[in-house]
Amino acid sequence: MSARIIIADDHKIVRDGLRALLEKDAGIEVIAEAEDGRMAVRIARQLVPDVVIMDIGMPDLNGIDATRQIVSEVPGVKVIALSMHSDRRFVAQMFKAGASAYLLKDCAFEELSRAVKAVLANQTYLSPEITGPVMEDYVRHLAKADVSGFSILTPREREIIQLLAEGKTSRQIAAALNVSVKTVETHRQQIMSKLNVHSVADLIKYAIREGLTSLES
Repeated sequence: MSARIIIADDHKIVRDGLRALLEKDAGIEVIAEAEDGRMAVRIARQLVPDVVIMDIGMPDLNGIDATRQIVSEVPGVKVIALSMHSDRRFVAQMFKAGASAYLLKDCAFEELSRAVKAVLANQTYLSPEITGPVMEDYVRHLAKADVSGFSILTPREREIIQLLAEGKTSRQIAAALNVSVKTVETHRQQIMSKLNVHSVADLIKYAIREGLTSLES
C-alpha cells in the first residue's frame, strides 16, 4: 500500500519538482498540494494523509503553526519539515510543533525518500548537514528560557501577527479567522503589550525575525 503524501509549499515550481521526484517511488502517492499553511491544514483534515511535507515560510499560516494544528487534529499523520533554514530556532520549533523530520531544501531525493521511510516507521529524521551544528547550539542554549514568539504568544496571536505582517487589514483578518473586528483589535493590543512594541512596523520586524512570516510572503 502506497504512502499518501501532501506537499505544502508556496512555490509551485518546488511543489512540481517534489511531486515528480516522489512519484518515481512506487511506494509513494502524492494525493494533494497546498500553497499556504491554512490550506495544508484544511486538506490534511479532509484527506487524512500519512505524511505532510511542510515548508516553514508560507503565507497566511506559517509551517510551524500549520504543523501544530495538523498533528493535533489528524490522527497518525507525520510531518516532514523541508526548509532552507538551518537555524536552531526553526528546527527546535518544528519538532516542538510535532514534526517527525527536518530536511534542508537542497537535500538529495534519496535523503527525502529515507526521511519518508523513517517517519512511517515512527522514527525521527534530521538532515546530517545540520545535525552537528544544531545539536551543539542546542546544548549551549539548553539552560536558557525559550523567549521566542512561539512561547510568548498564543496560537491565535501568532496567526494574527502573521496576517498583520502580510498586510491584511483587521477586517480581512476577522473574515479569515471567523471572529469579529473587535476581537482582532483586542488581540493586536495584547500582542503589542506582550512584545512591548508600539507600531505595526515593529510587529512586522518581530514577525520576520521570529520566523512567523518572511519577506517573500
